Amino acid sequence: MICLDCKHGKPENGKVTIAFERNGTTVVLKDVPALVCPICGTYYTTEATTNIILKHSEEAVAKGAEIEVLRIKAA
Repeated sequence: MICLDCKHGKPENGKVTIAFERNGTTVVLKDVPALVCPICGTYYTTEATTNIILKHSEEAVAKGAEIEVLRIKAA
């Protein structure tokens, strides 16, 4: 697979930190397994990992957290 952004790098196994805001809740997910482009840093997660990210973020929003920081162990 060639990186879809830079068109030069070949993404490799790695881990990333993902941060985003939703409905006033800031969610930071650390150690998320992903394929990471060594040239531009663009990352790609599997469908299973994406589902885990969505589950954790929805739980944080549902409980009304202002900020949630989690270390992820994804499939």
